[in-house]
Amino acid sequence: MDGLLAIFIVPAVLFMTVVAPIWLVMHYRLKQRTAGSLTVTEREELDDLVAAAETMRDRIEVLESILDAETPTWRQRVER
Repeated sequence: MDGLLAIFIVPAVLFMTVVAPIWLVMHYRLKQRTAGSLTVTEREELDDLVAAAETMRDRIEVLESILDAETPTWRQRVER
């Protein structure tokens, strides 16, 4: 019975003291790396959104300059 118990305890102790800590560290390191990065598709979508926002900003600036030229007091009417 003692020999059979040793057959299971020795590998279990070795696993818990050597393999399990390394396994846990590697698992959470990989999880942290994947959680912090964007996929290729997400990165492309983000770049598209940035380009659209820049285009919208340019259009708004042009519209404001047109309104300033045609109706200089439009900003006071909008703020009310």
